[in-house]
Amino acid sequence: MACDLWLVPLVDVLSHSPDNPFRDDLVLYNGALVANGLPEMPVYRYVPGLSGAVEPIAAFDYDSLHFLRRAYLLGLTGLDITPVDELGGDYEQLLEMFESSAEQSHLVWHFDHAGAYVPIEFAVPLVEESLLASGGPLGSSHGLLRELQAVAPALGIDPNDPPAPTRPLGPTGLEQPFGPPLDDLHPFARERHAWAGLYAAATRSLHQGSMIVFA
Repeated sequence: MACDLWLVPLVDVLSHSPDNPFRDDLVLYNGALVANGLPEMPVYRYVPGLSGAVEPIAAFDYDSLHFLRRAYLLGLTGLDITPVDELGGDYEQLLEMFESSAEQSHLVWHFDHAGAYVPIEFAVPLVEESLLASGGPLGSSHGLLRELQAVAPALGIDPNDPPAPTRPLGPTGLEQPFGPPLDDLHPFARERHAWAGLYAAATRSLHQGSMIVFA
């Protein structure tokens, strides 16, 4: 199973448009942000050539995402980060044993197939009933980027020279395989595959003023 990561620029021509397909999502996210004492989603003036467009930034399979989350949780809890060929039951055990730590992680505490990251700084993912009913916890792009940078060395990644994300040529089907490139023989190939996509999205989210949407 696979998903695409989309960048949605928070610009006036889109955010204020009555035809904005993300209009209901923005209302929902603003409600959750304000309820937690945070500012509403920023809206920037559209600047041609700089603001960007709604576009897919990367794609990866869910297994790679779970491998990456496993690696981050291992490092967060002080355990050795070692590669595995398959997840087995140890990832579920990690989530159960360190649930409180997982709930504070923007990388881990997020739905696989839905939800968003927004370019606003807050410490832990926002969890409201309204969010869980529609797309899952709301994450911070700032928090996601920090966590990706923290786990990068264990995966053999230099954040100053990050690997390029795997971009989809078209909409990725849910059942479509979308694993790491075949020539990536690194022991952490799966983790690096998901890391590259999320890192590119988080970086662009903050530099461009966009939200990240799973689709």
